[in-house]
Amino acid sequence: MHTSGDLSSHSEASRPGPRLVAANTGLVASNLGKSFKRRPVVRDVTISVQRGEAVGLLGPNGAGKTTCFYCITGLIAPDVGTISLDGHDVTGLPMYRRARMGIGYLPQEASIFRGLTVEGNIMAVLEVIEPTPDKREAMLEGLLAEFSISHLRRVPAMALSGGERRRVEIARALASKPHFILLDEPLAGIDPIAVSDIRDLVSHLKDRGLGVLITDHNVRETLDIIDRAYILHD
Repeated sequence: MHTSGDLSSHSEASRPGPRLVAANTGLVASNLGKSFKRRPVVRDVTISVQRGEAVGLLGPNGAGKTTCFYCITGLIAPDVGTISLDGHDVTGLPMYRRARMGIGYLPQEASIFRGLTVEGNIMAVLEVIEPTPDKREAMLEGLLAEFSISHLRRVPAMALSGGERRRVEIARALASKPHFILLDEPLAGIDPIAVSDIRDLVSHLKDRGLGVLITDHNVRETLDIIDRAYILHD
């Protein structure tokens, strides 16, 4: 699918003036194309995200949103096009290298380790990232407090509600210190009350200085969360 032009999710009168950013900053996907069994799924898609903003990649189911995410994170390789991070071409790098450089990803499907507790889920990442035990513990406590899940620390992940699970998954994703995070259908499986919780989480990620790219087919609810959007269409 193609992308349409960049759409603002708020009126210009309510938004601050334009920001000056260097041309080589941010996460940029340029002219992406991907086909499966000769069937084009993504065609000529170009999107960009800067630190401190939330951008939507919207469109109906089957439009190619998740495929775009897979190309950006390195789960699959695009047939054509490039991915760059702060001016560095990462198109040929594997997913783990992109993650080390600061590209985080939260899939639509539950990615939590169901057999572990909440703190065990976060510590599983910290043990890979931080070799010093004292620093690991401090980072764990910080993430538990930051996402208001300290009271859930010893709760088995399988017992969490949808909103609680999302909080834990995002906290775990931030354990690897990403600069950009891709949220694939973050509103899927979330009750209406928890939608405002996700909105607050995205706002918090922006305040943290992260660039957030969100894909969802719930256009109206997603537009309440993001700063601007790209629309995938035939």
